[in-house]
Amino acid sequence: MASVPSLVSLCLLVLSHACSAQLEQVTSQHGWTRVRGEQRRGEGYSLDECQFSRLSAREPDRRLTSEAGVTDVWDENDDQFRCAGAAALRHTIEERGLLLPAYTNAPKLVYVDQGQGYHGAAIPGCAETFQSQEESQQQQDPRQGFRDQHQKIRKVREGDVIALPAGVADWFYNDAQTPLVLVQIMDTSNPANQLDNNFRKFFLAGNPQQQIQGQRGQFSGQGFQSRRGGSGGQEQRSGNIFQGFDEQFLAEAFNVDTDLARRMKNENDNRGVIVRVEDRLQFLTPEFSEEERSEYQRGRPANGVEETFCSARLKQNINDPSRADVYNPRAGRITSVNSHNLPILRSLRLSAQKGHLYQNAIMAPHWNMNAHSICYFTRGTGRVQIVDENGRSVFDGEVREGQILTAPHNFAVVKRAGGEGLEWVAFKTNDQAKISQLAGRVSSMRAFPEEVIANSFQVSREEARRLKFNRDEVTLFSPGSRSQYRA
Repeated sequence: MASVPSLVSLCLLVLSHACSAQLEQVTSQHGWTRVRGEQRRGEGYSLDECQFSRLSAREPDRRLTSEAGVTDVWDENDDQFRCAGAAALRHTIEERGLLLPAYTNAPKLVYVDQGQGYHGAAIPGCAETFQSQEESQQQQDPRQGFRDQHQKIRKVREGDVIALPAGVADWFYNDAQTPLVLVQIMDTSNPANQLDNNFRKFFLAGNPQQQIQGQRGQFSGQGFQSRRGGSGGQEQRSGNIFQGFDEQFLAEAFNVDTDLARRMKNENDNRGVIVRVEDRLQFLTPEFSEEERSEYQRGRPANGVEETFCSARLKQNINDPSRADVYNPRAGRITSVNSHNLPILRSLRLSAQKGHLYQNAIMAPHWNMNAHSICYFTRGTGRVQIVDENGRSVFDGEVREGQILTAPHNFAVVKRAGGEGLEWVAFKTNDQAKISQLAGRVSSMRAFPEEVIANSFQVSREEARRLKFNRDEVTLFSPGSRSQYRA
């Protein structure tokens, strides 16, 4: 029999391990901390390797062609994606193109950069609230009395931000003549992702290209030598999730014959992830689309999780000038979507911001207090500078439409538009992302006493006063003008 001291020692050892495990599960949402023994942001890399010492404005690294569109994928191995724990891709959907239903291992934000169309999301456990009228359905279907029903379909348009939790299957359809362009950012370091930091897209249909999946750490000598279009030769296919199931199991699960179960696997389907609909896609949608407002404007109701989740708004438009949070008629506007005006973002821990700078205008030098800011530039050109904690410039260059640039957490940033202006959408890794300005009316400089500024920079009080008061605008600064200091 073990002695009492031995039992006490064993108990202390077990308790010590339990406490260590608990500490490892405590995450700092936007730092590189350890979760279940793994680093979630910048997973697999030490802090020294995630210094963002060399940033670049990135264009997509590989393009996948489908029957009715193309998909552009950014290299996850680039430092700004690897260390921020994010992945990015862009779908361009042609007329009558259907982006096949799929779900991801991480929450995502989708920005509609161009066009209009429809979006459907299969919220688990929620009822099919859209039901067809029997008489109209009989005209479309030979089976008398059959009525289709499905979950809500949402109309989307340029400027919409759509929020999707991890594991929610969704699809997009373009019913217009112009392309529908969707930019997606996946937060692979989010606690909702219980796998590694690779982005994974699980398709419910089709026979998708292998190269659409996350390839973190797999570009070097592992089958993806070509940075565009795969490894050459015949494209590798990853298959939809039904391909791995036995046909008999599928037939029994869906109560269908084995031939139909076999066709669900789409093993010989080479259409890619965006397929062409032969005729116009038919589904149920209200004559006039309506936004759910009341149940989420006041925060989370306390009368049941299912009702809250099923009725949650998933999108908000940030292109509408009337919704601007900051507006300067000589400089531009800023519009944000966060958990205050789109409450589902609270559970995703993500937000977004749309910036529009007029010709040669400046966005105030600032730092992101609690988030990385992953910027996709949608229009125009400009110059961006980013500075690290050692006062070193980690990026100083031109940016243009179609590029992505990450401003890391706490790094100082300044943007200036070119002659055509500059527009961008910033995806942020916090549902209530905040910035702190270095210049302007609500800046840190305004908060400091003149004497502190004068002694810190070794300047006169008059010069300190000019630093503090000469720019009287907020966030967005008009070009070539300096607000006059008033004594």
